[in-house]
Amino acid sequence: MRLDDFAYDLPPELIAQAPAAARSASRLLHLDGATGALHDYQFADILRLLRPGDLLVLNDTRVIKARLTGRKASGGRIEMLIERVVGRDEVDAQMRASHAPRAGSVLQLGDGLEAEVVARRGDLYRLRFAGDADVWALLERHGTVPLPPYITHAPGAADEARYQTVYAKTPGAVAAPTAGLHFDAALLDALRARGVGIAYLTLHVGAGTFQPVRVQNLADHRMHGEWYCLPQATVDALMATRAAGGQVVAVGTTSLRALEAAAAAGGGPVAGHAETRLFVLPGYRFRMVDRLITNFHLSKSTLLMLVSAFGGIDNIRRAYRHAIAQRYRFFSYGDAMLIDRAPRR
Repeated sequence: MRLDDFAYDLPPELIAQAPAAARSASRLLHLDGATGALHDYQFADILRLLRPGDLLVLNDTRVIKARLTGRKASGGRIEMLIERVVGRDEVDAQMRASHAPRAGSVLQLGDGLEAEVVARRGDLYRLRFAGDADVWALLERHGTVPLPPYITHAPGAADEARYQTVYAKTPGAVAAPTAGLHFDAALLDALRARGVGIAYLTLHVGAGTFQPVRVQNLADHRMHGEWYCLPQATVDALMATRAAGGQVVAVGTTSLRALEAAAAAGGGPVAGHAETRLFVLPGYRFRMVDRLITNFHLSKSTLLMLVSAFGGIDNIRRAYRHAIAQRYRFFSYGDAMLIDRAPRR
C-alpha cells in the first residue's frame, strides 16, 4: 500500500467550520460494503437503520482544554498541545517554537502559570507545572479547546459545548471522537427504546491523530500510541450481542481501534486497559465490529486507510466522490457515514 492510494481532492468550502444547528441534524451516507450501494439519509434516520438487538459502542473520552500559548524566557512565542497527562503536575506535549526550548527552560504560559521543560523525547516534551494545583485544574483554567487545524476560527463557548459528546465522561482526549458528536440525549433514548444496546469504552484520542503520514510506503509508518480502557460490562454486552445474533456497531474509528486492539491476541476481547498502536490497512481481518459510524476523513490520513479497510477501498473512493458531488460537509464538524463491513477477500 502506498500513501498516494489514499489521496483525494476536496473543495475547501466542504470543510465544515461549525457543527449543524442540532447534533442529529447532520446528513448520513450509508455504504453497503458487500454491494457498494450508497444511500443518502439524515443522521436521525440511524434510528431505523439499526435493529433491535444491535449494540452501539461509544467512546466516553472527554476532550480537555489541551492548547496553551506562552513565551520562553528569551521572549520567543510558543504554542503547545498537551498529548498526555502523565502525573499530577507533569504532561507530555507537542510544541511549536522558533527554537526548541532546552531541558531546564522555564516557560511562561500566562496568568502567572509556569512550566519547566524536563526532557525531550522525539517530538514530545515532558513538562512539569509549578504550583500546587493539579494538571486538570490548570488546563481547565488556562487552556483552550484544541480545535483541529483545518477549523479556522478561534475556539469559543459554543465549541466547548459542541466539540464534546453528550456522554463524555473520562477526561484525557485532545481531539473529540467526532462520530459521537451527532448523537443527542433524545436520540440515544430513542435507540434504547427501540431495543438497541449501548455500551461504553474509553480511548483518549491523541494529538498524533492530526500528524501527517510522512512515508510513501505505508509498511514504514509507525502509529502513535493511544491509551484505552475496555470495561468488563462492555465485554459482557459484546458477547451477549454476538450470542443473540446482533451486530456490533462501533461509533467512531476510536471505538473500533479499541475493540480490535482488545481482541488482537485472538479469541474474544479482553477487559482491561492498555496502549494501542494498531494500524489498520486494507487486508486487515476485523474480529469485533460489523458496522461503523464515522465522519469523513482527511486525504492520506490513517483514518481514511482504516475506513477503506472496513468498507473496501474502491467502495470508499466511490463514496467520497459521491459525498463531494452531493456537497456533504467534511471532517470533525461535518456529516457522517454508516458503513457495513465489506466481506474479506
